[in-house]
Amino acid sequence: MILETAIIIVYTVALLLIFVYALAQLNLMLNYLSASKHKNPEPQFDFSNPDEIPYVTIQLPVYNELYVMDRLLDNISKIDYPNNKLEIQVLDDSTDESLHKTALKVKELQQNGLDIKHIHRTNRKGFKAGALRSGLKTAKGEFIAVFDADFMPKSCWLKQTIPFFKDKNIGVVQTRWGHLNRNYSILTKIQAFALDAHFTLEQTGRNSKGHFINFNGTAGVWRKTCILDAGNWEGDTLTEDLDLSYRAQLNRWKFKYLEHVETPAELPVVISAARSQQFRWNKGGAENFQKMMLRIVNNKHISLKTKLHGLLHLLNSTMFLNILIVAVLSIPMLYIKHQNQQLKLYFYVMSFFVVSTVIFFICYWVMYKRMYGSKVKDFVQYLVMFFTFFSIAMGFSLHNSIAVIEGHLGKRSDFIRTPKFNINTITDSWKDNKYLKRTLSFQVVLEGLLMGYFAFGMYSAFVVGNGDFGLFPFHLMLFLGFGYVFVKSVFTRA
Repeated sequence: MILETAIIIVYTVALLLIFVYALAQLNLMLNYLSASKHKNPEPQFDFSNPDEIPYVTIQLPVYNELYVMDRLLDNISKIDYPNNKLEIQVLDDSTDESLHKTALKVKELQQNGLDIKHIHRTNRKGFKAGALRSGLKTAKGEFIAVFDADFMPKSCWLKQTIPFFKDKNIGVVQTRWGHLNRNYSILTKIQAFALDAHFTLEQTGRNSKGHFINFNGTAGVWRKTCILDAGNWEGDTLTEDLDLSYRAQLNRWKFKYLEHVETPAELPVVISAARSQQFRWNKGGAENFQKMMLRIVNNKHISLKTKLHGLLHLLNSTMFLNILIVAVLSIPMLYIKHQNQQLKLYFYVMSFFVVSTVIFFICYWVMYKRMYGSKVKDFVQYLVMFFTFFSIAMGFSLHNSIAVIEGHLGKRSDFIRTPKFNINTITDSWKDNKYLKRTLSFQVVLEGLLMGYFAFGMYSAFVVGNGDFGLFPFHLMLFLGFGYVFVKSVFTRA
């Protein structure tokens, strides 16, 4: 009975935390809808007056990006901005042959009149944060735009973003990510789906009400004095962008999010690359919760609601741990339910929490129909995408939970950058990419075992009591999600 009680308590707490997170998402959705109806004019630089055009430095932090450097530099060289007020820094920590190729490409662009510098560090101290900090020492720009190697900003990008800095309280302008290879595979489609929700509902929903948002590591611009005032880049977490964002906003800098400015980028096309990216983001979120929690709670200049949204924002990744707990304990709970009739009322009450899934379904539909349409065919496509996304997201829950636990416990790890592929169409191949590690970890074996475990959960629906199929759809999604992650990890081995 002690074990059963412990299972019930842990299961209930995890369900409650998921429900609280769902309510926060619902609030962000309402904020998002409200923001679209109320657009207030804001002061902007007048670029028809040369005196109002500020000096900008573009920083390109790169590390062993053999496949995308030419594409990146060719694209950046087309940015439409006065040459006498634009500097480009290629912050190159590379250790392979891409270093020499990049140097040659930079020299070629210099001969074409571009103010571009190739800055190479032999010591990767601080990883990306260290490279950005090092480049900032010599950056001439009043504003610092940052792009990762897989991003392709349009030529008008600076003219769409820089004008908003006329408000001297704005420290960051962040743009929405687009996706060059959204339709390459199921994996890229579900990544795009998740990122679209973040870059519409969440970023706009928070920013429109003055809650904390984050610079997303790329496709945004910083005011240089804001970076310095907030304490500069620090490499003690895996998400240096989230860290600096919160320190800046705690220092009362304002962030401006531009949903209408899309910056296209390439999504990871193989599961190992998606894994490394997910691990870094989720562990970094947990690390920043530990780093920022007390600073947020004790700050006297922000409202209680902003504090709650801030804490839940930093706990985003911890939801994967709660999902994994609910998933694993749902099968023992099925047996407890039918062996303890005195708990019937409890299980009736617990069934209420299916509303969390309904809330997510509604929130994502609001995002989806805004981006793709609200016709019947669009809704059918959304249904398929929602359940595919939720299944595979749950399939990643073990991997992401390990990252979260490490983050909360303070276990340090290196910044592992996501391999880039230069994949633009379905015919492009990733198989010759030299940066992929073809290994099979013990974690993948556990994911295979969980696939079998949830197959047992589906079987249990037929044999418990007179048949109880309430959790069958949940276990089916878990079986498919862990099955997808396991099979892809075993057979792509990359």
